[in-house]
Amino acid sequence: MEASYALSLLLAMAPAGDPPLSFDRDVRPILSDNCFECHGPDTNKREARLRLDREEGLFRERGGVRVIAPGDPTESELFLRITEEDADFRMPPAEFRHRLEDREIETIRRWISEGAEYEAHWAWSQPTRPTPPAVRDEAWIKSPIDRFVLARLEAEGVTPSLPADARTLARRLSVDITGLPAHHEDVLRVERGQLDEAAYIDALLDSPHYGERMAQHWLDLVRYADTVGYHGDQEWRMWPYRDYVIRSFNENKPFDEFTLEQLGGDLFEEPTMSDKVAAGYNRLNMVTFEGGSQPKEYLLKYAADRVRNFSTVWLGSTVGCAECHDHKFDPYATKDFYRLSAFFADIEEVGVFTRFQDGVVPPQMRVMSPEQEAELAALAEEVERLQIELDRDDPALALEQSTWEEGARAEATDGLRAPVAWVDDAQSNGGKTEGAWTFVSASDGAPVRSGERSRKQTGAGIVQHFFHLSERRVSLTEGDRLYAWVHLDPENPPKQVMLQFHVDGTWEHRAVWGEDKISFGGVGTDRDAHRQMGALPVTGEWFRLEVDPLLVGLGPGRTVDGMAFTQFEGLAHWDEAGVETETPSLAFGSGAGSVREAVLAETGSRSEEQTTLLRAHFREISPSLGVTRSALALAESAKTTFVESLPEMLATVAVEPREVKVLPRGDWMDESGEVVLPGAPAFLPQGELDGEERADRLDLARWAVSEANPLVARAHANRIWRLLFGEGIARTPDDLGNQGARPTHPELLDWLSMEFIESGWDTKHLIRTIVSSNTYRQRSSARQDIIDRDPYNELLARQGRWRHDAEFLRDGALAASGLLVRDIGGRSVKPYQPAGHWRELNFPMRTWKHGSGGELYRRGLYTFWCRTFLHPAMDAFDAPTREESCAQRNRSNTPQQALVLLNDPAFVEAARTLAEEPARPLAHGSDEEGVHQLWQRVLARPASDVELQEAISLLSDERARFSADADAASALLSKGERPLPEDLPADELAAWTQVARLVLNLHETVTRS
Repeated sequence: MEASYALSLLLAMAPAGDPPLSFDRDVRPILSDNCFECHGPDTNKREARLRLDREEGLFRERGGVRVIAPGDPTESELFLRITEEDADFRMPPAEFRHRLEDREIETIRRWISEGAEYEAHWAWSQPTRPTPPAVRDEAWIKSPIDRFVLARLEAEGVTPSLPADARTLARRLSVDITGLPAHHEDVLRVERGQLDEAAYIDALLDSPHYGERMAQHWLDLVRYADTVGYHGDQEWRMWPYRDYVIRSFNENKPFDEFTLEQLGGDLFEEPTMSDKVAAGYNRLNMVTFEGGSQPKEYLLKYAADRVRNFSTVWLGSTVGCAECHDHKFDPYATKDFYRLSAFFADIEEVGVFTRFQDGVVPPQMRVMSPEQEAELAALAEEVERLQIELDRDDPALALEQSTWEEGARAEATDGLRAPVAWVDDAQSNGGKTEGAWTFVSASDGAPVRSGERSRKQTGAGIVQHFFHLSERRVSLTEGDRLYAWVHLDPENPPKQVMLQFHVDGTWEHRAVWGEDKISFGGVGTDRDAHRQMGALPVTGEWFRLEVDPLLVGLGPGRTVDGMAFTQFEGLAHWDEAGVETETPSLAFGSGAGSVREAVLAETGSRSEEQTTLLRAHFREISPSLGVTRSALALAESAKTTFVESLPEMLATVAVEPREVKVLPRGDWMDESGEVVLPGAPAFLPQGELDGEERADRLDLARWAVSEANPLVARAHANRIWRLLFGEGIARTPDDLGNQGARPTHPELLDWLSMEFIESGWDTKHLIRTIVSSNTYRQRSSARQDIIDRDPYNELLARQGRWRHDAEFLRDGALAASGLLVRDIGGRSVKPYQPAGHWRELNFPMRTWKHGSGGELYRRGLYTFWCRTFLHPAMDAFDAPTREESCAQRNRSNTPQQALVLLNDPAFVEAARTLAEEPARPLAHGSDEEGVHQLWQRVLARPASDVELQEAISLLSDERARFSADADAASALLSKGERPLPEDLPADELAAWTQVARLVLNLHETVTRS
């Protein structure tokens, strides 16, 4: 080494007496940035068989030379190579994108000289509870948190900021804990000392809005949305999972239970409905309906997505980097990635889904509250009771059956045919009924042919009502005819009518009359699926549509389990429909005429199966059991109606796990990789995952929150801190690895992690502990004495200030105006959105139709989340698309944001509503009082002299403008669905609305400070 370089190093050496360097804090980041890419975890790219990310690699001997010789840089190969003057031998190579700076070289030299003490990476070591350090200013300490922060500040010669005033602290606590602005009366009580700070914190944590605030962050993490994400981005139903998250935070469910329920709730021995809903987490990944996609490829995409999400949410790690190769910087091998993937290989799903019109992404399930579960149990109990009554043994019933059998055998030989109604005054055959069954009677002025009612059907295009999968099924015999009575309105007749018959799960047996308009089976064809029967029936009178089953491909022995009554446009009345047969008693049977065969068989020669079948069949037709059957049909209908009224969501259903292989370079077509079983990353403690039996998702969840895993508590505590300070203690919450930011206060993060674990994974306790500290209570104003020294507030010498999240901005405006609907949970809603924003959505094409009433004023948490076309106001304020996990939102500052706050109909309507009270002449004594009233509602303080002067000036100008321009006032006040108050002149309300818009757009209003 040349003397000039040695001299530069000597000049750069740290003064004597500086504290020793830390490998984890000072040296590893340098090696990670400059060395690990070629000498790190990735076996495929590792050069010279040298690994510098592990202790054994750093201190090994190579060809008689040690990589690191503790105490002697000149005997350390690593130091010699980074200081080599010859560019061909210097490391990193000249073509590498980074170059070591002199200060970095000096750091490595000094660390070696000090003895090269090695430390494991901070995040992968087991957390322990450090002793809070001693400080000089004991009076500032309110919490152990304060000791860690103040000790660092005192070491840096910096004093903490003064505490925030009571008003600022109350407003900060409210938005941090509930996501909503503090009510001005609560702030006043805190300021006057009428509401104790600790009691105020407890009240906020007990608020149902706490769960909403926490859910917003969690839904970002787990990429919750209302659409599937890929290609057509079709709608699906997942909102019950969102409500589970809200409820869990409000109930303060321990985080370890929260983890188990989401990853493996469906695998519990006796899972509750809540457990099954929680396990919906496993279905939140994006899916595709695109017909040209390769199912196998997408199954692997879904698996990879789950690994990425699990590692972000629970490990705070970038394991996803190992999908194609060993991680470049962290010790996650490709095999680790696929072992984690194998945990999720038991989830029932397909690679490409097909029924996007229905929003069906099977498997799905109905969701019930405990009260609804009790109601369903009562309905099921009634069905069971009636079924037992129907199945009872009764000598009189046995005699009745014997008589019926004799009559049925006689019918089979008399050669006469008679109609048997399948549908008349009610659809009483069970199964599934669809379409509009509109029953009308003669008293309604409707034509009726049979019984007391007919069915009215009218509409544009194809209209129909039908049933299928019925319990009473037509068993066809030779010579049978299927029929239905129809009455075509003479003033508005349909252009075509069609009868359809459901057989073996399909509707491919149809008969049509009239113009060829109905597309089912193929317009212009004449085949079983679309058999032409001739002209349209006469109008104004009843006509029997009759079909020979053979003409539509149905021969003797076939079983029909459904019938559809279809027309093209017009008005028709439908009445009795059924089958004309020689054996009316045997018209309804099951299984290819097996009832007929059993009846005609000699009594002594019947099999046990035939005897059982006849007994069950007769109970379906016995006149003496008619009342019981009717009651059972009503009970079953009530149960079916109740079930179908319940919301649906995607379900996690466990099946036999798919085989999982390591995919070389992540290539889904390369089958050459080894088969792997579920397992945690090999470098981390395995805990109970080392067992002989195949581990499942529940085992993964248990491992995640066990003592074996050092990451979960740190990751969660770090994110909670970020919610309350704007930045995490480790400022890359999704990457706690070598390339992530090291904690500014690592001992504090470990203390919080242990406090969290030892509290029973109590998130409310963690939040209460943090917000009760003096560190949290500090003012957030920038300090000139440290702004250059600590521009990013890493020392925590003040609180943070930032623009509110997208949802909270609108929530705040609605809350201040009184418009906010504070209902918790429920289906996603659609507030105002610019017309045409969804014009590019296809498969199918969709338009956004905003909701009505209270739906327009729900919290932003409930806004319908379309991943590819996010609500524009959300997008403008950096809400994530949720195509991937988001642990920390971006924070931009653009002119577009001001335009949203000023012109979005939701904000204009909120301003108009907020302005109503000060616009009323008797509500206040002067304009000044009206301005102060607005400021109190929004900011919980009166306007300052300067603000008051500006607001009064604006009010005066706007009064003059709107008095002279009624159209402008009308245009402003027309925004939003809320009716205008009749007692206010338009020009006065419009003028005050402008002042309300002003206060809603103040920096103080939209910023957390």
